[in-house]
Formats: sequence, C-alpha cells, structure tokens
Amino acid sequence: MSSDQPQGLRSIPSATGGIARLACARLREHGMDIAPLLTKAGLTLEEANDPAIRLEVRAQVRFLELAAEALEDDLLGFHLARNFDLREIGLLYYVIASSEQLEEALQNAVRFGRITNEGVRLQVAMEPTVMIALEYINVDRLADKHQAEFLLIALVRLCRQVTDSRLAPVGLKARHFRNHTPAEIRKFLGCDIEFSSDADEIIFPKQFAALPLTGHDPFLNTLLRRYAEEALQTQTSSRESIRADVEKVLTGLLPHGRAGASEVARKLGMSPRTLSRKLRDQDATYIEILDRFRAALARRYLTERELPVSEVAWLLGYNELSSFTHAFKRWTGLTPRQFRTSNVA
Repeated sequence: MSSDQPQGLRSIPSATGGIARLACARLREHGMDIAPLLTKAGLTLEEANDPAIRLEVRAQVRFLELAAEALEDDLLGFHLARNFDLREIGLLYYVIASSEQLEEALQNAVRFGRITNEGVRLQVAMEPTVMIALEYINVDRLADKHQAEFLLIALVRLCRQVTDSRLAPVGLKARHFRNHTPAEIRKFLGCDIEFSSDADEIIFPKQFAALPLTGHDPFLNTLLRRYAEEALQTQTSSRESIRADVEKVLTGLLPHGRAGASEVARKLGMSPRTLSRKLRDQDATYIEILDRFRAALARRYLTERELPVSEVAWLLGYNELSSFTHAFKRWTGLTPRQFRTSNVA
C-alpha cells in the first residue's frame, strides 16, 4: 500500500495554549466538565492545567470549536479576546508595550509572535495604510473561526491599550464565513468585518503608525528584546534538537514498518547507544517520542477525510487496524472513526 502523505507533517505547530485555557476557565465558570471536550480535541487535563506545556495549534482550534458548541456561544473567540487581561500574553506583550511607537511595536510583534503561536505568522505593512495580517502555517485556516476572531480582536485591543486611544480600524477582513458582522463585534470595532475574504487583515489609517506608546521604556525594551531573542532561539533550538531529527526520520520510516530505534539511529548516522544517550540528555526516550509522534500524526491524518482509516494505520506503521485502534483509544479515549466523526466541520 502506498499514499502521498499530507503536506506539512514534519512541522506540527504549537502554541502557549493561552486561548484554550481561557476557554477552559469559561467552561468551568459554567459548571461544565472540560475533560470530555479535551479528549475529543486530542488534549489531556494535564496539558490544559499546566501553562508550561505548549499545545498543538490544531488541537487548540478544535477545542475552541467544541467549547463554543458546549457553551452555545458562537462568538466565543470574540468574548474571550474582549475580556482577558492582555498581560497574560506574557513576554511578547511587554516587548510590544515598551516600544516607542506603534510601528515599532507591530514590528516586534512580527519578530517575536512565534513565541506565542507557531501556527500563525504576523505580517505588517505600513504603505499605503497600516495593515496587520495573519498567515496560517501548517494549520487549516478554514477549519478555524474562534481562534482567528480571538487573534484579530486581541490585536485591536492591544493597539488601543498600548497607545491609550480608541483606535478604530478602517477595514477588517476574515477568511471564515459569517452571514454578517454581529452587532456587538461591530460596536467594539467601529466597522464591519468582510467575511469569506481572501485574507485575515486589520487595516488602520497610515498616520496611526507614528502614534507614541504610553509605556515606552527604551531600557526595558532593550532588555526584554534580548530575553525574547533568547526565547526564540531556545524554541528554534528545540525544534532542531535530536527529538526533531528523530521525528523527521520517523515520518519516512513509519509506513514501511521500519521505525525501530536501530534503523532511526542508522539514518541519523549514529549508533543506537549514542541515540539513546542523546535522547536521555533531553529527558526523553525513543519509545516516548515514537508514541507521542504517532499520536500527533494520527490526529493530523484523520482530518484528511480522503484517507481511509486503514491507510492511516499503515502510514503510522501498524500492520493491523486493530492495533492502531487500540493505540488511538489509549491516546484519545476515542476510536479513530469516533474521532473523525467528532471532527466533522
């Protein structure tokens, strides 16, 4: 059996998970059990409860959708973005807030945004207007509504807060579908959103770029930018670590049933003992990486609805569909078909 693998599987983007955890808090406020929703999204309680654990962006998108359904809140992303403390963004917020002008603040957001969310890249242009755009990386944009609306609204809030002004966009676009701009979103923004657009963009008048920031602190900004550069480098190094090398090799070996530690080590040009030692230095084992990577790929493959479940099992190196089903149920609490059904858009 053979198949063309879906693109982008070697890069499974992660995020700090702040949006998902805000949704968890909202669900708990309403007395709802978050565990079943987390399971359907491919997440665990441990991941949801520990802010130090990064979450897969695709899982966060799915969880927000499930949370919105449970809360019967079709504007969940907007409501979460409107009410949370912007300081919860963390280091990125303080780098932005200590900048000199809005233009510099937005450039810092572009530079360091990946610290917060690897699945969404910010782009900024200053001519002929101030344009802030979102570009999705290895994440299905059209499957997302609530995270996208959260990010767009949070960006508008951020621009307003750091300039201590009521900035009103002259235009805002979103790729996902809505029949119209909900009244409370229009009231917040001061304009309509162009839904089903070809881009995700916020547009401000050009003169806004020169607006001074009320929290400008050149010494603090220099210090925080250094911390942010270190955080970005650490994140990049982690991506390029021996774990990432193993995952890259596994993608090609799994469909052929040759994903043993010795074969992976051979592909990496080292002995199995050296591989084991290098992984141990990163507090990891080969079995742990194999299991977690299979689980992540399984969730990703199952969103490709043209792939039969039997072929997904083959792509992951399982000779028997029953073995894959057993493993997937251990990972998520659901069978592959139940997971696929629960993820129908």
